[in-house]
Amino acid sequence: QVQLVESGGGLVQAGGSLGLSCTASGTIFSFSNMGWYRQAPGKQRELVGSITSGGSTDYVDSVKGRFTISRDNAKSTVYLQMNSLKPDDTAIYYCHTNDFLGRDYWGRGTQVTVSS
Repeated sequence: QVQLVESGGGLVQAGGSLGLSCTASGTIFSFSNMGWYRQAPGKQRELVGSITSGGSTDYVDSVKGRFTISRDNAKSTVYLQMNSLKPDDTAIYYCHTNDFLGRDYWGRGTQVTVSS
């Protein structure tokens, strides 16, 4: 059973930084593509960015240049470093992966709140 556990959310002022972590178990992490999503109140969940098993990254335009995704395969952990945070970044942030059958797995999410 694949499990994803996020940590590192919190409250930060606009312009500040936060780092999130997501640790995976029950999967061969080094072979897994990983994604970070977020869902703001009243809005649909959106993809923030992703990292392939080979380390290639991609981001939604609204976070390019501010957010960085990285991974440590030895720790089965993917990271999301968020800089220059804006109130619009306020959301619950979720870690995601899928298996070779295409089944989706989600963490429980971690709240990020950016005050103006």
